[in-house]
Amino acid sequence: MNVIITGASKGLGKAIAEKFAANNHNVFMCSRNEVQLYKTMEELQTKFPSVVIKAKAFDVSIKEQAQAFGKWVLSLKFPVDILINNAGNFLPGSVHEEEDGTFEKMLAANLSSAYHLTRTLLPEMMKQENPENARKHIFNMCSTASFEAYTSGGSYSISKFALAGFSKNLREEMKPHGIKVTSVFPGAVYTDSWSGSGVDPKRIMEANDVADMIYAASQLSQQATVEDIILRPQLGDL
Repeated sequence: MNVIITGASKGLGKAIAEKFAANNHNVFMCSRNEVQLYKTMEELQTKFPSVVIKAKAFDVSIKEQAQAFGKWVLSLKFPVDILINNAGNFLPGSVHEEEDGTFEKMLAANLSSAYHLTRTLLPEMMKQENPENARKHIFNMCSTASFEAYTSGGSYSISKFALAGFSKNLREEMKPHGIKVTSVFPGAVYTDSWSGSGVDPKRIMEANDVADMIYAASQLSQQATVEDIILRPQLGDL
């Protein structure tokens, strides 16, 4: 299968890319950080020489770049099987006092990116002579903040609530076309953003935990789907 992943240069995106590549799936990925992205691409190519690994830098929080990434993927002439909308950003704050513009930034990074890329790729994904035999799947990286408000969540939480709504609506639309849609709701995961925080890495989840669950959900029979994946640290949220 061919897997498209946004925000794939590090953290969750990189772990997901490695999981699929390790299981002989081609991976096409993007992120804003061109240097880190190509470093990740080279690492994966070295570890998994039998699969196709391609990458190009795009900032999918910008509508035109999200669309451009989708068009670049289509130009490679590989069928689009799995789309993982992982790109996102977090700016802490409260609705009543966060910096002006935070709302727009969070919606662009966490919602619009997935919306515009999905719309660009869907026409190709929907071209199936026999939808019941298709293996097409869209994963949207939501958050436990998508259904539970918390201190300093602000516009980040609002944007993740909206992404969960986008997933639900898209799931209903895609059922007749044999395309599955899964919302992923992880709690705290140890990535670079937690470095220097003082939090014990063993207190929160590993990126591979999320990658393993996404991969497992992608391998079910066509007549079964995992609608929601909720993962939290064993000891609960921080």
